[in-house]
Amino acid sequence: MPDVGDTHYKLVTRGILDGRVVPFLGAGVNLCGRPPETAWKHGEFYPSGAELAAHLAAHFDYPPEEDRDLERVADYIAIMTGSGPLYETLHEIFDADYPPTVLHKFLAQIPAIRAERGSLGRRQLIVTTNYDDAMERALEAAGEEYDLVSYCADGEFRGKFLHWPFRSEEARLIERPNEYADISLEERSVVLKIHGLVDRKTLDQEFDSYVITEDHYIDYLARYELANLIPVTLAAKLKKSHFLFLGYALKDHNLKVILRRLWGEQKLSYKSWAVQLDPSPLDREIARTRGVDIVDIPLDEYVAALEQRMREPVEEPA
Repeated sequence: MPDVGDTHYKLVTRGILDGRVVPFLGAGVNLCGRPPETAWKHGEFYPSGAELAAHLAAHFDYPPEEDRDLERVADYIAIMTGSGPLYETLHEIFDADYPPTVLHKFLAQIPAIRAERGSLGRRQLIVTTNYDDAMERALEAAGEEYDLVSYCADGEFRGKFLHWPFRSEEARLIERPNEYADISLEERSVVLKIHGLVDRKTLDQEFDSYVITEDHYIDYLARYELANLIPVTLAAKLKKSHFLFLGYALKDHNLKVILRRLWGEQKLSYKSWAVQLDPSPLDREIARTRGVDIVDIPLDEYVAALEQRMREPVEEPA
């Protein structure tokens, strides 16, 4: 296995301590630390994308000869039954207290680590395409305050974001993102869910939202850049940060949509990294064109190594 080397960890550690690294969490983060050959179990282990697709396909009698890509399966279900049954089934899957992974717990500890190291400045912004609430529960367990911002894929607020201030049950519609000033990374961390969420707060699940069908992704591409839909404070943070992609393959359709939504055809203006084991030639080419360095290492090993270095004294430049 390739040796990542100390230089990478030093760069990322310094970036995190200085508040210039934004983690991007994909579906693979929920497999971090999961024992090999262990199947998904409701309430114990989150499903992978492939496991979720297989479960939905079996539950809704998806044609066996068709491609079992998650977006295609979800699109079939929405067309044949409507979005209601799809949403209800997804809610049943994600409405459980799955244990946060070691990665979630590490990210939740970063504000405390930064405080211990005497780092000043903003709390952290964490971006995720996952629907579950593992990151939020990890922050709560660590005693960290956070605001929640999530995208609406369907319904009355389709194409807009909602904001839940810390410990508030009331969602606020972000009607004018360029004028929305009720979120400050100086005060609290922010979890930004750009593909929606499972609503575990209301009895009727009125805020359930899942970017999952092909139509959702097409709609996502057809609208304005993501930076024009989220609050101005978060958009400004994204423009001046390194990104640490965790749990993605760069060739994944949803990540390619994210990259297009954020940056169009341009490279990232800050050096960014993607932790991905055994990347394909296509992954490497996408990384090259986007200005992303691939770190070829298992995710749980990467988290352990990065946390170790985060807790060590950082060498200051002369």
